[in-house]
Amino acid sequence: MKVLKFGGTSVGSPDRMKKLLDIINPAEQQIVVLSAVSGTTNSLVEIGQAYLTGDKQKAAHLITVLKDKYEVFIKELLEKPEFYDQGKEVIDYHFRLLSGLANDLFTPIEDKIILAQGELLSTTLYHIYLKEIGVSSVLLPALEFMKTDEDSEPIVDHITSHLTPLLEQNKANNLFITQGYICRNAFGEVDNLRRGGSDYTASLIGAGIRSEEVQIWTDIDGMHNNDPRIVKGTKPIAQLSFDEAAELAYFGAKILHPQSVFPAQKYKIPVRLLNTMDPQAAGTLITNDSEKDRIKSIAAKDDITAIKIQSSRMLLAHGFLRRVFEVFERYRTSIDMITTSEVAVSVTIDDTTYLGEITKELGAYGTVDIDVNHTIVCVVGDFAAEKHGYAARVLEAIKHIPVRMISYGGSDHNMSLLVKTEDKVEALRSLHNRLF
Repeated sequence: MKVLKFGGTSVGSPDRMKKLLDIINPAEQQIVVLSAVSGTTNSLVEIGQAYLTGDKQKAAHLITVLKDKYEVFIKELLEKPEFYDQGKEVIDYHFRLLSGLANDLFTPIEDKIILAQGELLSTTLYHIYLKEIGVSSVLLPALEFMKTDEDSEPIVDHITSHLTPLLEQNKANNLFITQGYICRNAFGEVDNLRRGGSDYTASLIGAGIRSEEVQIWTDIDGMHNNDPRIVKGTKPIAQLSFDEAAELAYFGAKILHPQSVFPAQKYKIPVRLLNTMDPQAAGTLITNDSEKDRIKSIAAKDDITAIKIQSSRMLLAHGFLRRVFEVFERYRTSIDMITTSEVAVSVTIDDTTYLGEITKELGAYGTVDIDVNHTIVCVVGDFAAEKHGYAARVLEAIKHIPVRMISYGGSDHNMSLLVKTEDKVEALRSLHNRLF
């Protein structure tokens, strides 16, 4: 069985939703994971924020505007009166639920319920459309098998034990539809896998049922060797290892959710990135194998803040780095890059929620300098220790650009450079011209 995930743009209009059958083969065993219709999650976020601030009038207006869009959507999607009525009933139900939250005490729990409605709508409407055209399918409620633990980590064994019986009960069917992104948490409440989590859902389902392959369908033909929005002449990468794909996803390649490769990697499930607009394009295949002696791609991650802690006490001080990192751990703030010298350590973060508190605590260990508006430029390829020349080529390409930090050697697949965001475009283009 294969797992196919389609993003918001792939179901962004009734016409695109109908064209999914150009890709989905109902004769083959497939689980289809759908995101919310494009734009829906953003609208739901706004509705939740309006409720959280107590602005029920604004929430009601936003709900009406979104419902009107879905009214138009089903008129184009469902032609026969019987199935249009079913679609109308679905829309009425979900939007009654959204409006009804105005009558309750609104907490982050209700906010998560709001965010779940997008995927519940898209999957149910697609299921009704398939019924209308006579294609047999089974709608699998993700909330019955997707679960996270107390640390918000998905439980693959739970997926296996709860999804497998659902598939067994419907073994006469080939096509299964389910929701991306949404899950239940350790307390049984409706929750989610964070933004972009539909990729993660597909990978987790693939791991849970040990599927033949996971396919991530988006609106671009695979992962490119640079950002096509900035650099001309980029090309899709035919093959990546899981580690290389994870590096690129984390450091800015938007086509793939950063966490989504890990479940597939653990269970050795191939992941293929494909283009709904050009289904014949080869895309990118992600497996355990890596092509050697090649630089594969360049990615960039914006909104980076650099923090340098300098102290003469650091020299040979046992436990100094541990105490510094414990500060970030207390505030649940992840670190991207790290460089050290005898008297200083520099790190980068992308979440500045607790920057003030972190800076204050770090001040106990030395002088703290903060640099904002930076970008991490990540070069991914074969940087194994026995290789020579690749690092020199990277540095030669950006010798005219000021570099704040360099991280090299922590991975066989990655060399990262921290530059000012104003220099990002020049860095990406210069690296592309020199490396490709």
